[in-house]
Amino acid sequence: MRIAALLAALALSATPLGGCAGDDGGEGGKARLTVSAAQSLQAAFEDYGARFDPATARFSFAGSDALAAQIRQGVRPDVYAAASPELPRRLFREGLVEEPVEFAGNRLVIAVPADSTIDGVADLGREGTALAVGAETAPVGAYTREVLGRLPAAQRRAVLANVRSLEPDVSGVVGKLTQGAADAGLLYATDVQGAGGRLRTIELPSRLRPRVTYVAAVVKGAKEPTAARAFIDGLLSGPGRAALRRAGFVAPR
Repeated sequence: MRIAALLAALALSATPLGGCAGDDGGEGGKARLTVSAAQSLQAAFEDYGARFDPATARFSFAGSDALAAQIRQGVRPDVYAAASPELPRRLFREGLVEEPVEFAGNRLVIAVPADSTIDGVADLGREGTALAVGAETAPVGAYTREVLGRLPAAQRRAVLANVRSLEPDVSGVVGKLTQGAADAGLLYATDVQGAGGRLRTIELPSRLRPRVTYVAAVVKGAKEPTAARAFIDGLLSGPGRAALRRAGFVAPR
């Protein structure tokens, strides 16, 4: 019954589409900057944070939707960085963040264990293939639904029949694949790059690819708004931009 419910939720949405805050003091007397960021940004942001001079950066990584919900509930990081434009824009309309800024792009890909025989979209609907995908509210799940919505109906049904888990963020999908609990999943290319050779990438056909865009905003009521703006500026040019490139991200389109 649980799998049936998961599949029903996924099928309904598959329609075609055209660290944490601590004390106030940082290391060496620096201000402490708190950044809530999408899980897929962890490697790049930790790299950048080690090079960020204006403040000591502390990070909280989770699904973009979960972090947005925390802000609505009163949590006030200095910076919110999401794997989707829509979540920051909603917070902006609600008066909870300053105007969002696009700072990076990514690619959604099929991810499989390194020794897998799966080699394309057609194999995702093959009988006996176990799939792990992002939950509907997570950006990786929303992008996955764009892909499913562009498949022919029969192929989409076959893929949906193989879904075995809906994960709250990309780390959940990576975990299912590396632990042998799933045969394939849809992830960002940077997550496959960061899996240390345990996963390999299968590119989606261009007609199926969604546009993956990362957006950041200063949170209203932030303790360190000046440092927060400097952090976002550095994502556009400087050490943040370089850290994103090293992790496999590209400039936003």
